[in-house]
Amino acid sequence: MVAEEEDTRDYFVVMNDEEQYSIWLADKPVPNGWKTVGEKKKKPECLKYIGEVWTDIRPKSLRDAMGKDEKERAP
Repeated sequence: MVAEEEDTRDYFVVMNDEEQYSIWLADKPVPNGWKTVGEKKKKPECLKYIGEVWTDIRPKSLRDAMGKDEKERAP
């Protein structure tokens, strides 16, 4: 296991169809259902990016369903 301060490996930020984010080692194949977001970076940079963009951690399908409910209730 690599200690956080010693981790010099490159990672990708990855996102699935539900717009959920994770990081993935750049030298490993990205799993089915996930796509890379941006260029490969070091782990802290990837985590910072995720923290900035993933502000609503609900899956997309749930956000969409809740949005429909709100529109149906609107007068």
